[in-house]
Amino acid sequence: MNGLKKMSVLGLSFAGLLLMGAASAKVVNIGYSGPLSGGAASYGKDCQSGLQMAIDEINAAGGVTVKGEKVTFNLVSLDDRYLPNETATNVKRLTSQGISTIFVPHAGGILTVQPLTTKDPNFLLVAYSSEPKILEANNPLTFMLPPRYDNYLQPFVKQEITTFGKKLGMVGTTSAYGKAWADAVSGEWKKQGGTVGTDNGVDYGTTVDYSSAVTKALSEKPDVLFIGGPSQPTALVVKAAREQGFKGGFIVMDQAKFEQMNQVVPMSYLNGAVGVLPVAQFPGTQVFVNQYSRKYKKIPTSEAALNYMGVNIVVSAMVAAGTTDDATAIRAKLASAAASLPRGKTIFKINGVTPAGHVDATVLAAYVKDGAFTSLRLPASLLK
Repeated sequence: MNGLKKMSVLGLSFAGLLLMGAASAKVVNIGYSGPLSGGAASYGKDCQSGLQMAIDEINAAGGVTVKGEKVTFNLVSLDDRYLPNETATNVKRLTSQGISTIFVPHAGGILTVQPLTTKDPNFLLVAYSSEPKILEANNPLTFMLPPRYDNYLQPFVKQEITTFGKKLGMVGTTSAYGKAWADAVSGEWKKQGGTVGTDNGVDYGTTVDYSSAVTKALSEKPDVLFIGGPSQPTALVVKAAREQGFKGGFIVMDQAKFEQMNQVVPMSYLNGAVGVLPVAQFPGTQVFVNQYSRKYKKIPTSEAALNYMGVNIVVSAMVAAGTTDDATAIRAKLASAAASLPRGKTIFKINGVTPAGHVDATVLAAYVKDGAFTSLRLPASLLK
């Protein structure tokens, strides 16, 4: 009996040591500035959920060891309402708290705060946006997660011109990112021999009724419509077009996601559209999709998935660099961290990180035909 008591005491002592070890782990804050209210709130919260899921998993596994020290993580989120000036304010607030890794999910905010990354204190800016200008800034402390949107232009335009015809109508969002997309797709459309109608873009963050903008675009009798912004309003543009009798195709800007749009409109409304391939259609993502769906009771988009992947890459780079706060050292280890990340923690097939700080990955897009998603592979020669 005494032996059993002794074993019990030893067991309790061991459990106590484990608890003490967990309690004494260093907590590292990771920052996030994104839209958590307003018209783009759903988009911002999808990004945030991917970050939080990765952090929760890392912490549940006991954290990581960085240079002999046990480390867990905490997400500090600030709402910037999709406004770049508020992103800058938030970033300054986060860095003043000693936070040296900050995720931002919109081009306007990213481009605004890039010059701040190398100021004192410096920080690693993890960019969730496909805007090519982010890479063209040659910023040494930026890490960009999604494919550049100019990868999509040539195959999207070719698919739609071949299938529907050569006249393009314009009903995209009027954010800085949306205008850049509109200019780029218009240029590629003309390059492939098509004509472009009047720009009837509207602010997807504040507009409620898209009927008027769609009516104006359809009055020019387009074969294809360029649309896109956050997923839910983009679906409402599709709804307005179909209900006004439009039978053509759609080029969907990469911010909008089919797997959310088809929660608002029937899949039949999306027939003939090209856009981003749903996360669940990528090979090797089923574990992530199932875990995310159980945790958040919704379908994950690439907002959640790529930010989840981003946290895992950054934390792995911290371990390799032996530091949680030296942004330059962490940035230097991103390529090896990304290339060695377990497949279950990635969305794309990752080859590494380019010298410019961009995830080097195999990219797929989607074409909707007969109510189903068909993979549309982007030619390797186009990938930037």
